[in-house]
Amino acid sequence: MEKLFIKVCGLRTERDVDTAVEAGADAIGFVFARSPRLVDADTAARLARRVPEHVLTVGVFRDQPVDEVRRLADRSGVRGIQLHGGEGPEHYAALRREGVTLIRGTAYREPAPRGGELGEDLLLLDAPVPGSGSTWDWTGLDLAALGGRWLLAGGLNPRNVQEAVRSVRPWGVDVSSGVESSRGVKDPALITAFVEAARSAD
Repeated sequence: MEKLFIKVCGLRTERDVDTAVEAGADAIGFVFARSPRLVDADTAARLARRVPEHVLTVGVFRDQPVDEVRRLADRSGVRGIQLHGGEGPEHYAALRREGVTLIRGTAYREPAPRGGELGEDLLLLDAPVPGSGSTWDWTGLDLAALGGRWLLAGGLNPRNVQEAVRSVRPWGVDVSSGVESSRGVKDPALITAFVEAARSAD
């Protein structure tokens, strides 16, 4: 079985990045959209340089012009681009480049989205209210229809990620607010606990 892919998102400090890498995260995210977790491109570039090659660095955007996304991604040096708004297939086509991983973040709704249908490499399935950090009911959902490589997000934390992985069997998981001590402020102990819990569920 393929190893569970773990992404820790919304990192803003050297301590956050170092903790996530040391804990064994497969990807770390920097938020360039309006959010308490917003970072500028220069900060993200400085932090991304601390990240080893085997860990994917991701810039997170929401409903921003393609030129702005490309400029911020280039300046920060991230190797992944996550679009977390209402972007259509033309955005993914415009941002498609060698060596760049495209991630589509979308809220869960019926019918369930299918991985790759807009041209993304990875699908990130968020809570019905995306970015809220609220836990949602994964039980009883037919998520096998998603197809391809997809990440479960929305309300995950060190206490519930094991149950989520075992019941839903996602290709990967994504966490942000679930490893914070206060809004936008990451807790190193929670980051480590989350990765350990997710790995043990796998």
